Amino acid sequence: MEQAGKIKIALAGNPNCGKTTIFNNITGAKQHVGNYPGVTVEKKEGHCSFGGKELLFVDLPGTYSLTARSLDEVVARNVIINEKPDIIVNVLDASNLERNLYLAAQLVELGRPVVVALNMMDIAERMGVKIDLKKLGEELGAVVVPLIGSKNIGTKDLLVVIADENKTQNLVNAKVDYGADVEPYVQELTDAINKTGIIDYPIRWLAVKLLENDSDVVAKIRSMDGMQNILNLASKMRNDLKDKIDLDFYFAQCRHQFAVQAFNHSVIAVGTGDTLSDKIDRVLTHRVLGIPIFLALMWAMFTAVIDIGAYPQEWLDTLFGMLGDWLSGVIADEQIRSLVVDGVVGGVGSVMSFVPLIVILYFFISLLEDTGYMARAAFLIDRVMRAMGLHGKSFIPMILGFGCTVPGIMAARTLDNEKDRLVTIFAAPFMSCGARLPVYTLLIAAFFGASGNGGTVLFGIYLLGIIVAILVAVVLRHTLFKGEKEPFVMELPPYHIPTVKDVLMHMWERSVLYLKKAGTFILGASIIVWFLTAYPMDVEYSQDFEAARANVEEQMEVQQAAVLQGYGIASLEDNAELNGMYESMIAAAEAPEEAEGEEAASEETVAAEEPAYPAGFAALQEQNPAVYAQALPLYDLKVAADDNIALLDEQEASEKISQSYAATIGHFIEPVIAPLGFDWKIGVGIVACSAAKEVMVSTLATIYSVQADEEDQENLVTYLQEDPSFNPAVGLALMVFTLLYMPCVAAMAVIKRETNSWKMLFLLNGMCVVLAYVLAFVTYHGSLLLGLGA
Repeated sequence: MEQAGKIKIALAGNPNCGKTTIFNNITGAKQHVGNYPGVTVEKKEGHCSFGGKELLFVDLPGTYSLTARSLDEVVARNVIINEKPDIIVNVLDASNLERNLYLAAQLVELGRPVVVALNMMDIAERMGVKIDLKKLGEELGAVVVPLIGSKNIGTKDLLVVIADENKTQNLVNAKVDYGADVEPYVQELTDAINKTGIIDYPIRWLAVKLLENDSDVVAKIRSMDGMQNILNLASKMRNDLKDKIDLDFYFAQCRHQFAVQAFNHSVIAVGTGDTLSDKIDRVLTHRVLGIPIFLALMWAMFTAVIDIGAYPQEWLDTLFGMLGDWLSGVIADEQIRSLVVDGVVGGVGSVMSFVPLIVILYFFISLLEDTGYMARAAFLIDRVMRAMGLHGKSFIPMILGFGCTVPGIMAARTLDNEKDRLVTIFAAPFMSCGARLPVYTLLIAAFFGASGNGGTVLFGIYLLGIIVAILVAVVLRHTLFKGEKEPFVMELPPYHIPTVKDVLMHMWERSVLYLKKAGTFILGASIIVWFLTAYPMDVEYSQDFEAARANVEEQMEVQQAAVLQGYGIASLEDNAELNGMYESMIAAAEAPEEAEGEEAASEETVAAEEPAYPAGFAALQEQNPAVYAQALPLYDLKVAADDNIALLDEQEASEKISQSYAATIGHFIEPVIAPLGFDWKIGVGIVACSAAKEVMVSTLATIYSVQADEEDQENLVTYLQEDPSFNPAVGLALMVFTLLYMPCVAAMAVIKRETNSWKMLFLLNGMCVVLAYVLAFVTYHGSLLLGLGA
């Protein structure tokens, strides 16, 4: 209820009515997203100050009705009847008013003041629709405010009405007339409920719902003491009415008549002729062209993600590399340095470098959703799914799975048929979520980036996910979840030009979840993987590597001394000119490589000597050819010694990591995954990525960072390219495995909650593991046959 200077507003409306746009216009970044207690329905709240008052907005789930058929509908109405907001703002689509008024008919029954936000007035005007705002308000018992949410027009007018209690306190909600046969029963039951004195719900609404035998309302009343008489009375009334009316449809029919009457009395002119949306739909939803256009758009989207995202991804990768180098120099303790540099920066940094690609993907998904095209995609795929005996509405949760599997699974509750809902939950995890994108882009950059086919490979992986999801759904619908099929009726919203603010906010909301995961799941997993990779410390080496390195240094000094003796020089320090040339060569070798043209010039000047020398040597030779010729053998001996020491370092690191806890786990798994082309390092990644798919990247990054010499740290792409265990065939197989493997822990928790069954969760996970293994096996060996194993 309203407190001094504080007003609580429930924002309600149909899907695609522009409700979220208005919510974003009002609250901006002052939003909080959580879940309603006990359910997985998203709870979104926001606030703003206006007219000296604090306004708290609750953005209810978008629904077409307030029956108890879906979780969204129950949650939306429970917020109103339990939390009793001071005002209900019902957002209506002016271009589709009659359809939207059905929800309005139910909202006015809930006993709270209603303000109608009549949105999309610009579209209605283009369609030739004219509405009498005053008459519409009279029909509903509400204040009507016209808006164009996409242009933020009318938002201030809406806030003025909300903040001014003089405009809302005297509103009297309209009543839905249930006819001469039913109204006496409604009144009698209302009086009986009133006499109990214990009901805190809208009394008339409660009486109607009991006569409808609404399962949720009946359960609420049954849980109260002293209400059995009310339930008995309602049951007797239903028994009396069953011969007069069709109880299953009558109440909904009366509300529909109310909506039609309000529409007829308030709409002055109804638009005629084709709208722009109709004309666009003739092409985009064409029976033949529709699906090829959809696939082309998906291909373009994934190609853009790879091609555009590669630049900022490389910048971030370089930045984290520089951060690791700097921390290596400032942290003295070896173990802490390894934890921070190899575990945290190497692990989390490798995942964070893919944030630009995630952001770009979410940008395109938000763009497609806000324009209204995603609804068309579901309509197009419905034709395919219906031919296979599936419900077309199942594809909407699947498309949501492109962003994150969790909301995709949660969206399945919008399906009324329980078997369709379970089929959709089982299919959704096979749609490739954003968390898998870092794995794909890492492997594409390592093995397919140079060919320029990265976007096509990514598109192929996402398309494979869609195909597998549909095939899994087909099999389940004809085996485990047999039953009658329901018709698919879907409203296609008009196309909209999305606002920059809305697209960016949707993109930001999704990206923030990824960033939060990087700071929690991925950070924790990276530290655990670092520990498993760096320990135990008491490793049994095949030789004394310190002594071996010292021996190499000693041999180099002996060989350099022999060369100097041939020059008649006792020590290098005795000849400043030769010593300077030698030091300059070392500096030139350590300097970053110059442009390719300069390298080519260097090779020409130094002739065809082997090995080829770094850029910069040509200039040194030109400065003093004679001294250059004397210094070159000394430099060659140093390079040979450095190479030998590097081999010893690599052998020592390899022996250390091969005896680590991580290697023990990996080698235990390796015989099982070896037929897929996977080694023990991938085995550790497979175990770790059960928490979150991105952890595959951080795990590999941590393993390679710990294994590498501190002086020879490289980026993860280079490590993979240089590792003989990896090749394009392994890369493709690992992408397929990542696509189909078990969903992350968060998704598993939601699946358990949505199905209320451990058996269903284990069945789904088992199916995922089998499909991932079989298709990765086929992909790996098929790729080898195509010559991709090198």
